[in-house]
Amino acid sequence: MGASASMVAVPAAEACGEAGVLEAVRGIVRSQLAPIVNDIDQNGLYPRDVLRALGAAGAYRTHLPLKPAPAAANLTTAIEASAIASQSCLSTGFLMWCQSTLAWYLANSENDAVRSRYLSRVADGSQLGGTGLSNPMKTFFGIEQLKLKGKRVPGGYAVRGALPWVSNLGPDHVFGTVFEVEGEPSRRVMFIADCATDGVSIQACPGFVALDGTATYSVQFRDAFVPDAKVLSDPVDGYLKKIRAGFVLLQTGMGLGVIRDCIDLMRRVQPSLGHINKFLDDQPEDLAETLAAMEAEITALALTPFDPSPQYWRRVVTLRLLVGETAVRAAHAAMLHSGARGYVMASRVQRRLREAYFVAIVTPATKQLKKMLAEMNC
Repeated sequence: MGASASMVAVPAAEACGEAGVLEAVRGIVRSQLAPIVNDIDQNGLYPRDVLRALGAAGAYRTHLPLKPAPAAANLTTAIEASAIASQSCLSTGFLMWCQSTLAWYLANSENDAVRSRYLSRVADGSQLGGTGLSNPMKTFFGIEQLKLKGKRVPGGYAVRGALPWVSNLGPDHVFGTVFEVEGEPSRRVMFIADCATDGVSIQACPGFVALDGTATYSVQFRDAFVPDAKVLSDPVDGYLKKIRAGFVLLQTGMGLGVIRDCIDLMRRVQPSLGHINKFLDDQPEDLAETLAAMEAEITALALTPFDPSPQYWRRVVTLRLLVGETAVRAAHAAMLHSGARGYVMASRVQRRLREAYFVAIVTPATKQLKKMLAEMNC
C-alpha cells in the first residue's frame, strides 16, 4: 500500500479536535482510571480497557506526522494527555508513553508495508504495544552492548537474543526494537517485533516497588523470523536521529503529572500543617514556578521535534533531566509536608514517592542524561 493510503489511515489532529481529545482523556481518567488506581498499584492490574478507551479518544495520534519526516509534527497534546493520566496514575501515563512512542516509530518509518500494517491500529489503541529501546538507547551512548543479533535470510532476518525489560506487552502485543546484523557490527536494523511470532517468548519480570501494572516482560528471541515488511529502518542511523527528540519529549508528560499532583498534595495540608511546613526548603510555590518554566520549554520544543540542530537536542536532554530530578524533588517534598499521614500504605503520597523514582530511572535515566550532556560539552 502506498504512502497516500497510509496518510488516510491516521486522521489529522485537527480532525479529532485536540481540545476535545484532552477533555475526553480527563473524562476517562475520572470515570475509568481513578476507581482502579489502587488495584493497579497494589495488585499489578494492567489497565487494558483504559488504554483502549484512551486510544479511541485520540490520545495516541495527535502527535503523528501524516508522512515520514520532515513533515511537521506537534507533540503538545500527546504530552498533556499523558500528564493528565500520570497525575492520577503513573503506570497508566507510562503505558500511554509506550503506546504513543510505538505510533511515533511507525509514523516516521519510510517502509509503507509496516506503516500500513500497524500504524492506524496502534494509533487508535486497538493494537497495543511497547517500545523496546532501553537497551539500544544505552548501546548508542556507550553504556551497554546491543543484545539482539539478526542474520539475513530469504525475505527478512532471523533474530536471536534477549531483552530484559519491555513494557506494555502481552501475547497479542507488538513493540519496536533494534538488532545488530551478524557480520556487520556497525549496521543496526529497527523493526516491529510481534509477541505472537514463533521463536518469541515473554516472561513476567520480578515485582517492582511501583509500576507493577505496566505489563513489563523479558523477551527472548530464538531465531524468530522478522520479514522485511516489519522493518522500520535498515540501517537505523538516520532514522534514530528523526525519532530521538520525540522519544524523549513524550516522556515529559509522566513527570509533569507527578509534579502537579505532589504540589496539590502539599497544598492540601497547608491549612493544618502550614505553620510548621513553612520551615521546609521546598514549598509548593517554588515547585509551581519550576513547573511553569518546564511547561513553557516543553511547549516550545514540542513544536519542532525534527529540528536536527545540536542546540535543540541539548535543550531536549537538559529538559528531560530537569523533569526527572524535579519529580523526585516534588515527591520528596510532598512526603515531608505530609508527615506521618503520608507514611501509611493507604496514602497517595507514598505512592507518588515510589513512582517518582521511575521518572528518574526510566531510559534515558538521570545518569545517562548527565553522561550525554557531559559528552556534548567535550
